[in-house]
Amino acid sequence: MKIAIVGATGLVGTVMLKVIKEQGLANNELLLVASEKSLGKKILFNNKKYTIISINEAIKLKPEIAIFSAGGNTSLKYAPLFAKNGTTVIDNSSAWRMDKDKKLIIPEINANILTKSDKIIANPNCSTIQLLVAIAPLHKKYKINRLIISTYQSITGSGIKAVNQLENERNGISGEKAYPYTIDKNCLPHCDVFLENDYTKEEMKLVNETHKILDKNIKTTATAVRVPVSGGHSESVNLEFENKFEISEIRNILNNSSGVIVQDEPSKNIYPMPITSEGKNEVFVGRIRRDYSIDNGLNMFIVADNLRKGAATNAVQIAKYIIDNKLIGNTKTLV
Repeated sequence: MKIAIVGATGLVGTVMLKVIKEQGLANNELLLVASEKSLGKKILFNNKKYTIISINEAIKLKPEIAIFSAGGNTSLKYAPLFAKNGTTVIDNSSAWRMDKDKKLIIPEINANILTKSDKIIANPNCSTIQLLVAIAPLHKKYKINRLIISTYQSITGSGIKAVNQLENERNGISGEKAYPYTIDKNCLPHCDVFLENDYTKEEMKLVNETHKILDKNIKTTATAVRVPVSGGHSESVNLEFENKFEISEIRNILNNSSGVIVQDEPSKNIYPMPITSEGKNEVFVGRIRRDYSIDNGLNMFIVADNLRKGAATNAVQIAKYIIDNKLIGNTKTLV
């Protein structure tokens, strides 16, 4: 089987290769694709040398799966070309997420809705993925009426330019900036661009993607903040349920939920942190406590490695699901 990685040299692409090896997919024929400036570059992966090829060459080679992490414009232009060749595309950008004809997938929640005819599959936003992995099983049991999210997002969510900005600032070096202000020793309540409603695009992704994946009736609001952390997104989440609950039941549900690890022993200073989530594929949940200001209210703190479960891991898990369930092939579909 051929698997193309489009954007293989980027922050997410390099992590994707690690996850592909971990998930047992590295022995397939991999096509590593990047921009023109990287063409011909050699990459050593899994004791084998790979040469970076162009996206047009990859299309001609007709891979069974193409995992995109190369930006929305690239996805909009090239994903349909792969799909018309019979390739199943898993796209990590925001290009297809809200397309009513494309499915937005978190394997732990809704991979079962995928069919062989789904040739472009959208990977949700990193913050949405970790949020919904944690709260979906709770919604199933207690029904969430209202959801308030405050995020504390790593600079890696903005790409290599942001990583360089933070490193330069910490080393007293002038350089290109990803943000309008200094990020070191600072917090910016500004993730992505501001929209007409004064929310940022990142904040509205949390709202809209939650509605598409989980339940359109959940009243949702969000504030997204960029923090000087080099890996891992954190979220303070307040839930208002329709039904009564016991904290012991909440912990039991989370402890038995796929992809979730509960870290919740405040007396021992055990709680989720981005520094301990780095390099891990799970979603970590802690600070689980009742919100006494409302009926059926709950507070949680949710952390995950945004390059892993928030991007690369989720995409590779989708790929593994469609392989394991034989949902690949040259089925014709309208794209």
